[in-house]
Amino acid sequence: MKKKSLFIALLVIASVFAATRPASAETVNVAVAANFTAAAEEIAALFAAETGHEAVLSFGSTGRLYAQILHGAPFSVLLAADQERPRLAVEAGLALADSRFTYALGALVLFSAKEDLFEDGSILERPADFNRVAVANPASAPYGAAAVETLEALKLYNRLKDRIVQGENITQAFQFVATGNADIGFVALSQVAGRGGGSRWRVPQDLYKPIAQDAVLLKSGADNPAAVSFMAFLKSDAAHKIVQNHGYQIAP
Repeated sequence: MKKKSLFIALLVIASVFAATRPASAETVNVAVAANFTAAAEEIAALFAAETGHEAVLSFGSTGRLYAQILHGAPFSVLLAADQERPRLAVEAGLALADSRFTYALGALVLFSAKEDLFEDGSILERPADFNRVAVANPASAPYGAAAVETLEALKLYNRLKDRIVQGENITQAFQFVATGNADIGFVALSQVAGRGGGSRWRVPQDLYKPIAQDAVLLKSGADNPAAVSFMAFLKSDAAHKIVQNHGYQIAP
């Protein structure tokens, strides 16, 4: 009798789990720019809770992710750190033109793990106060390109180029600073938003081109309900709140 009762209880539990997960639940593989890591993880968790679909996230520099897509990587959605790669994906016939939109507006910050090292960008004119400057690879990471653009606008690039330590992406550039391998570094605002300690200077927007981050649905995901649903979810108020909480702005 006890065995029969246990069996019935297990059936009830199984039916509850089955009821909470849609019969049509699918998986979507999403290529995500490294700067958006924390926000994407939070969005994916809420997306799963609300839709039953699973978003499998892969992080890297936008340039590297785009190269992987060109070589057939099985992604259905690209969340880039620029507008160029999603545009190129559309032009290459790899993505749907009408799916492309700006999901976040990013900002650049000069950061140090050291307290009271600086309050503004004038430290860049005092090389004796720091050892190395971390930046993401400007060829593949839009935040790295913005960092170089900033140094050039300040007419300091040639003076400091020998001190630059280059990360493969913005995550690695941040790690160089966080671990002390570089005293200062250009990182995404999202990486230090809500983080206490250290020194930071939000780089004025007139020193670099706006960092508009576009999402695009790849043609390989056009018939995937999870991919289509994820793109729609990125436009929801719930997703916008997460994006803003991580230091980004929403495009008008």
